[in-house]
Amino acid sequence: MGKSRRTVQIVILCLILVLGGYAITTSVSGSNGKPKEGDQAPSFELLGLDGQVHTADEYKGKAMVINFWGTWCEPCVKEMPALQAQADKWKDKGVQFVGINVGEDQMTVENFVRQVGVTFPIMLDREKNSVREYGISPMPTTFFVSETGKISTIHIGQLDLDTLDTQISQLAKQP
Repeated sequence: MGKSRRTVQIVILCLILVLGGYAITTSVSGSNGKPKEGDQAPSFELLGLDGQVHTADEYKGKAMVINFWGTWCEPCVKEMPALQAQADKWKDKGVQFVGINVGEDQMTVENFVRQVGVTFPIMLDREKNSVREYGISPMPTTFFVSETGKISTIHIGQLDLDTLDTQISQLAKQP
């Protein structure tokens, strides 16, 4: 009985060491797959509320503000009017806003968008593929992408009007 118990303890210790080493290596090397500032923004192919499938390629050559959100997320709901105000302000200046709803059904999202008065494109990520590609956690998370497709800034959490305006002003100046 004593030898068997000792063997189990050694196996468990080895597993802990291997998993710990893996965790340390991936965090140090940054190979967790999440895009970071300076990286090319991941592509997406998502159904829009307009019934059409949209891809990131449609917006090539434009600066983009990509916001991941949900109607159940209180900070997401609170920042939506600021996003809409900035979308209105920057739409004629080459900045494209895209909202990517995470995992909700179309009717819920349409009702929310109509109620709040959102007019910029909203995409549905029902399968959460884009969430995985962009490494989203928590929400809201907003990516500011230059017209060359590189991620300029990643903002995690609720944005206010002034922060949005500052970030977009810097984004619009970038090539």
